[in-house]
Amino acid sequence: MASAYAAHLARRAAEYGVAIEGGVGVDMKRVKARKDEVAGKASAGVETWLRATARVTVIQGHARFDSPQAVRVGERILQAPRIFVNVGARAFVPPLPGLSGVPFFTNSSIMDVDFVPPHLVIVGGSYIGLEFGQMYRRFGSRITIVEKTPRILNREDADVADGVRAILEGEGIAVEAAAECMAVARAGDEIALDLDCGDESRSVRGTHLLLAVGRTPNTGDLGLDRAGVATDERGYIAVDDALQTSVPGIYALGECNGRGAFTHTAYNDYEIVADNLLENAGRGVRDRITAYALFVDPPLARVGQSDDEIRKSGRRALVGKRPMTRVGRAVEKGET
Repeated sequence: MASAYAAHLARRAAEYGVAIEGGVGVDMKRVKARKDEVAGKASAGVETWLRATARVTVIQGHARFDSPQAVRVGERILQAPRIFVNVGARAFVPPLPGLSGVPFFTNSSIMDVDFVPPHLVIVGGSYIGLEFGQMYRRFGSRITIVEKTPRILNREDADVADGVRAILEGEGIAVEAAAECMAVARAGDEIALDLDCGDESRSVRGTHLLLAVGRTPNTGDLGLDRAGVATDERGYIAVDDALQTSVPGIYALGECNGRGAFTHTAYNDYEIVADNLLENAGRGVRDRITAYALFVDPPLARVGQSDDEIRKSGRRALVGKRPMTRVGRAVEKGET
């Protein structure tokens, strides 16, 4: 995203009185190498810290429950009165007709791309889809975003969603909403996506396909049934307000419990569990104030309830709006 922002700003250089000779080019191999270096250092730093921490043993392998107090890793049995599950989630692949016959990216696999797709079609008009859409548009791809619901960012207030859409369309991104019944197929060297139940009156063709339609928890092969740990219909581990599962002594933290899909919510899960176990603090997920960001440019940040949620709650509230055209710093930077 930082590289995409740099490319976007460089193309606008003339607006600031800065001349760039020969135009702006994007070297995706160097972009990917920079991303790999930054992410690699962060990952290696965490691993080094963990392995060097006193009284911590790191075991790598596939863990499965043998019982409510035992986990098997290969031939090794680990037993404890308390077990904490933090296995995360992965990209959800929807059952689109024809999908088995075409190649596609997820938010994980597209991180290995070191070229600029000529025309990237993105299924999913929410956080991941919009972030990758703007990013690759700024790298030079033609972008079409397809969303099943009538508008993108369906969780947000309508004016916020419309504002984000206007920003993206202003950069040349095409948005196809209300695509309730999709099917995909090969079309020569391209990928064709019909948007209305096989009706070719509305279809999109592109060179590459990215699926960004949500997440699914990594809970299917943990042997949760042998421990008696309950999950919901989507596979998320059911937890109470203190993040304990249906089995006393087993806790689920992070994205696999369905209570949050961010690093900061996973860390807050840890804070709740640790404070309760060590300090008998009586903390719970109920106390958490929702906070998250959508990393398009400009970014969308949310803390607390949306306007729609406040209205539905019946609370009295003051609402203030201020366009960035009225913010001096935004005007000075040319980022209104």
